[in-house]
Amino acid sequence: MSNAAQNVAPAPAPSADAAPGFAAPATPMAVHAWSLHRTLGRFVAEHANPPGSTAMTPTPAAPGAVDMLDLPRELAAHGIGTVQLCHFHLPRRDRSYLEELRAALAEAEVALDALLVDNGDLVHPTDADAHEAWIAGWLEDAAVLGATRGRVCAGESDPTPELIAASGARLSRLATGSPVRVVTENWKQLLPTADDVHALLDATGGSVGLLIDLDNWTMPGRDQQLASIAGRAETSHAKCPTTEDGALDPARYRRTLEAVLGAGYDGPLCLVYAGADDDEWAGLAACQQVVDAVRTDG
Repeated sequence: MSNAAQNVAPAPAPSADAAPGFAAPATPMAVHAWSLHRTLGRFVAEHANPPGSTAMTPTPAAPGAVDMLDLPRELAAHGIGTVQLCHFHLPRRDRSYLEELRAALAEAEVALDALLVDNGDLVHPTDADAHEAWIAGWLEDAAVLGATRGRVCAGESDPTPELIAASGARLSRLATGSPVRVVTENWKQLLPTADDVHALLDATGGSVGLLIDLDNWTMPGRDQQLASIAGRAETSHAKCPTTEDGALDPARYRRTLEAVLGAGYDGPLCLVYAGADDDEWAGLAACQQVVDAVRTDG
């Protein structure tokens, strides 16, 4: 069993504070907080972009949104023991706020698997240095929050040997100076295939880990590509795919889960729900039912 699997906190038992009508999952639930973007009021913080970037549009939380400091209690009430937080969902970055959020997670017995730095381009043609420094600051924040990892994107240009090497060097430098484990993800333009992921991880000399996303890639033979990198991954985004009308597609989800688990992945399955139904808690529960069935049959 990998260290990542050992880091998954036990799911809190439903109590008097459990969500009404909630039934405990068969196994501990882990979630990516993007699954709760609507619950969080579609909030995007003012500090979401690195210097010179406008990739993300700051957006105030909609009325009725769950406050980030209340999210750990809500997670626990829904049987979730592990979470990954998006950097842009944090409304403040001062140490006192980060420590308050860390305390809220601890009180709810919810482990922070990763802080996901969803912006920054390590192969930007002019701003890579500034983006690297900006990302390093978020890795410091991840440590204050008590995260096990910080996930960093490899780059937003089509892969070439030179850009893979450049990204690998910057990721390695970030990992050397980071107080938390640095992982990257099979996401965005620099890593469109398993071969590119392998090349990048090799370029870091083992200093950087991998978060495997089950639904970023859409190429033919996608599950075989994922199986190729599964053994190198230590955490995940276990997103359930959807049909054209936004309904969950459990059959496709099951096939991908079986391919990745069968190839040796043994880290946490951090659920990602992005279906059309706005009841994100129910969507996550439906995703977990498929995960439980695959684990039971496996």
